[in-house]
Amino acid sequence: MSVDTVQRPRLPITQAELDEAVRLHEKYHRAKPGGRRALLSYRDLSHLDLSGRDLNDADLTACFLTDVTAAGANLNGAILFGANLTRADLRGAKLVRADLRGACLRGADLTGADLFDADLRDGRLAQRLPTGEIREIAIEGAASAELSGATMVNANLTQARMSSAVAQHTDFTDAIMRRCKLTRANLRNARLDGVNLENADLTGADLRGASLRDAVLQGAILYTADVTEADFTNALTNDEAGKSLKLLPKPFEEMVRRHEQWALSTGSEGAPLDLTGYDLRQSPPLAGTVLSALKADGAVFYGLNLEGVGLQAAQLEGADLRCCRFNRADLRGVNLAGARLNYADFRDSDFGPLIIDEHHVMLSRLDGIIARHADFRGAKLKRASLFRADLSSADFTGADVQGAFWAEANLNGVRGLSG
Repeated sequence: MSVDTVQRPRLPITQAELDEAVRLHEKYHRAKPGGRRALLSYRDLSHLDLSGRDLNDADLTACFLTDVTAAGANLNGAILFGANLTRADLRGAKLVRADLRGACLRGADLTGADLFDADLRDGRLAQRLPTGEIREIAIEGAASAELSGATMVNANLTQARMSSAVAQHTDFTDAIMRRCKLTRANLRNARLDGVNLENADLTGADLRGASLRDAVLQGAILYTADVTEADFTNALTNDEAGKSLKLLPKPFEEMVRRHEQWALSTGSEGAPLDLTGYDLRQSPPLAGTVLSALKADGAVFYGLNLEGVGLQAAQLEGADLRCCRFNRADLRGVNLAGARLNYADFRDSDFGPLIIDEHHVMLSRLDGIIARHADFRGAKLKRASLFRADLSSADFTGADVQGAFWAEANLNGVRGLSG
């Protein structure tokens, strides 16, 4: 196959011209008269401002977008094939199913960006000649997607296609990369701490020197990947991360049932359950169960559905509850000190005081929890202790935090708290 290199100048565009193109594009998407899709291929938009603008499905093929400001922009489905986005500000941008094949994102900031099902594979074009021969056309500067030195903290890369992408020294901290295709990707010295790579394909990936501390690798494929000097400290894999439920003296379902009897009868029937140090990821459904005063310090609950569960006065110190669903759970008087709760869903849950009798009240302890990006919307946290808690980017919209103790807590990027 012969290869020709297409060299085309990028035509400059002013901010006023860009604003008009975006205005017409927004009308186009609202089906308003006079609307026109933004066709901006091979234009130079460097240093311009697209913050919060709607360029959904726009054509930005091979554009120069270096140092562009596009925080919060809607680029869902946009064609950014071979685009140069070096040092672009794409914080919180929407890039769902965007075509970023061969794009350069070197040094770009995509903190909190949504790249669900985005395509970041090789960037190559081909055309069929009259003779039937296939000729490859290489756009100047386009090759494997280039993310070296980019910031992808808390980005959503679920199902993103990143085969052969170059992401050396890229910061993916806390990114969601479930089912991400990373075959042969260059992730050398990348920071992947706390990343969720559940069911991701890392076949043949270069992970030399990468940091995957506290990463979730459950179901991930690492066949032929080079992990020389990679740091997998506390990474959660398919291997059991604690005691097996098979070691319990009786079947798990029976012991849960007996604990419920014990809790509902104030100790006159059944027997309490102690799950300290157990790995519960393969447990039967627990949603809606009554597990008051459960002991499960250091247990692994990762990803479980615990909606509506009763965990009043439960001891869950140091437990792994990342990505668990606790919607409408009763957590009054719970002890979660030092627990890991990243991305956990606590919407409408109750962490308020547990009144034992007129003289005794048990307050919820969330001291030192790691709850980055957790969802506390509508939760009741009255008088709860969150001393030294890491609540970076958590959402407390509509939560009742009256009397909560926040001393030395990390509230960087927190939403929904006033004052």
